Amino acid sequence: MPRLRQPPLSVPLVAGALIAIIAFSSTYAIGQSTTATDSQLMRPALDGDPRNPPRFRRPKNAPQDSSDTGLTRGFSYQPAIGAGTTGFDSTNARRAKGKSGQKKATRTTSAQATGDPTPGQAAAPQTAAPPPTTISPAAARLPQNRQRPGAPLATSAFATTATTALITPPRRRPPTPEEDPFAPTGIQVGAFLMRPAIEATRAYDTNPARSSAATPSWYTVIAPELQANSNWGRHEMTANLRGSYTTYDSVPSLNRPNVDAKVTGRVDVTTNTRLDLETRFLVATDNPGSPNIQADLAKLPIYTTLGGTAGIGQRFNRFEVVVKGSADRTVYQQSNFTDGTTASNDDRNYNRYGTQLRTNYELTPGMKPFLELGADTRVHDLQFDSSGLQRDSNGRFVKVGTTFEYSQKLTGDVAVGYLTRQYKDPSLERLAGPTFDASFTWLASGLTTVKLTAKTSADESTVAGVSGVFTREVTLQVDHAFRRWLIATAKFTRAMDDYVGSPREDLRYAASGLLTYKLTREWQLKAEYRREWLTSNTAGNGYLANVYLLGVRWQR
Repeated sequence: MPRLRQPPLSVPLVAGALIAIIAFSSTYAIGQSTTATDSQLMRPALDGDPRNPPRFRRPKNAPQDSSDTGLTRGFSYQPAIGAGTTGFDSTNARRAKGKSGQKKATRTTSAQATGDPTPGQAAAPQTAAPPPTTISPAAARLPQNRQRPGAPLATSAFATTATTALITPPRRRPPTPEEDPFAPTGIQVGAFLMRPAIEATRAYDTNPARSSAATPSWYTVIAPELQANSNWGRHEMTANLRGSYTTYDSVPSLNRPNVDAKVTGRVDVTTNTRLDLETRFLVATDNPGSPNIQADLAKLPIYTTLGGTAGIGQRFNRFEVVVKGSADRTVYQQSNFTDGTTASNDDRNYNRYGTQLRTNYELTPGMKPFLELGADTRVHDLQFDSSGLQRDSNGRFVKVGTTFEYSQKLTGDVAVGYLTRQYKDPSLERLAGPTFDASFTWLASGLTTVKLTAKTSADESTVAGVSGVFTREVTLQVDHAFRRWLIATAKFTRAMDDYVGSPREDLRYAASGLLTYKLTREWQLKAEYRREWLTSNTAGNGYLANVYLLGVRWQR
């Protein structure tokens, strides 16, 4: 292959050009005056003001930024502002191809927009900039990331909007909706919240006397009530007062009042010690159909019970002990008969004194097993009743159970035990038997609630040869909300009355359906159908009754 080499004429031409350049440079250097800054001009430098070159350390007087980076950020910043006139540009912008004059003009325009001097031009004097507005890093980067190189910076309107967004208080979470928007709000009286209510009912009963000989009648019930709760920081006081009066159109002898009032209090002596106080007042009559009711009465005799309980509770970590003492007084009115005669019921008046010990241990916040022991004494005003029997007695009971809460859907308590009552008269049989007491509440769904209650009791009797009535009762209730303002309730009760000392046993049943229409928080309409029946192993004691009720309720 032929070799490539310089032609002989090119060697003298290159040598002559070098000599001319050296001579021109020497002549220009001789004609210029030497200054102190001439030696610095040939040093490489970044774009910017030579008197204030870029630094990697933060100036002492630089304003601090509250952002998480800790660097000073100004709004005149643009991507690639620190890059040279040639080389890599961090904006990745494509350079426009054109003449050198157009490129120079483009750089000049960009420098003017950013406030930086162009190469070879002295920097303009800088004025003090206002302190930067504190905004979030994301808000500060948003307009810069969306701008192209050389475009004007974001206007002050954006900064104002970002600042306004920062000082605007956060949106509050909406309030939790009420579980029952039709619940009474109550009336605040000093430190107590009062909830008064009154209910008026008009009804039709096919067998108001609850006897085998049915005599239907319309009747009216007026039932006022009052609930009160204290709002104290310590201690607590609660009052629950309920009353009613029932009047029959066809059988006025069955007209009767009913008052059930109870006031309870708790005194917090220390963190682990408290006093429990209770006062109760009861006004009632024997239930229609009861064997304790005398024949040919002009009106049902009313009895009154007044009593109270005082106790102290002490907590030892998870273990708690409660001791209570109680006293009650029961008094009966005399009986008035249809023929105008009267009879005393003083033999039914008695005093009851009782003590109770209860211990429980908190296994979990929702489960507390407990043991309860109790004893009471009943002392009658008269030693012998109308049948010549001594009704004074002593009773004992023991219960073992627990309270529980399972995922807040199943709550309640259950207890099993044994009850005995020994009478002073040797002819009266000892009353004894197992007991079962329970209260369950199951939230089957957000609209349906199931309740189950069971209780065992021993009541007095005036029937000759009968020691007392041992009663076991179970009630199942289901509430379903078709709407928040429309509630349906189905209820079923089964009770067994065992007349100790007699072969008689009664089975009582009651089934009812109730529909409640809540107009407002204050007004409600109610409609109910109730069916009651009794079967007995003794002839002549069974009955059947159908009751239709329509009522209105006002509450506050």
